[in-house]
Amino acid sequence: MPTPVSQSVSQRQGGIKLKKTEPIRDKKALRQLAVYWLKRGNFRNYALIVLGVSTALRIGDLLALTWSDVYDEERGTFRSHIFLKERKTGKKKQIPLSKKAVKALWRYYPHRSGDFIFANNRKSAGAICREHAWRIIRAATEALGLAFSVGCHGLRKSFGFFAWKAGVLPVLLMELFNHSSFEITRLYLGITQADLDGVYLSMALF
Repeated sequence: MPTPVSQSVSQRQGGIKLKKTEPIRDKKALRQLAVYWLKRGNFRNYALIVLGVSTALRIGDLLALTWSDVYDEERGTFRSHIFLKERKTGKKKQIPLSKKAVKALWRYYPHRSGDFIFANNRKSAGAICREHAWRIIRAATEALGLAFSVGCHGLRKSFGFFAWKAGVLPVLLMELFNHSSFEITRLYLGITQADLDGVYLSMALF
């Protein structure tokens, strides 16, 4: 796997020291990560990965989502957008729900437990914590033998990476992520030397 241009740093998650998470750069691996839980009938974990990528929300905002945020009880259908205020920035956010995201939610909806989408399935009826979400992702990557360091933020970063590869301008991604500087967005994209080589070699000017 290509070495990221930015140097890896350490961070702590649930008392465990980890390397800096990177985006998943392989679409096949990204799908495998979600399908791993779908095949096991765990629709909550499947929806966690699908929504984590498709909404590009920070993990704290993702886990705080309730069914009323995505489902219109009166109309009996899922909403077209999620409206929320980001916990970290305090900024209001409007995010469209993709067809894949809605499909994942439809699969999970009959099995819902409590108000939170990503419920902990305990008597307290709260949402799972960040560490629990990390363990869900970690369990799938280990079982599939995927050789990369990915955590909760890796889902959000994967959205940015594939959007950038599809031609979305980094300045738009900076706005989408509500980053305070372009340097943060650049690190999010996980640009590798192979990506830079591709730019040079694609410019057939003569």
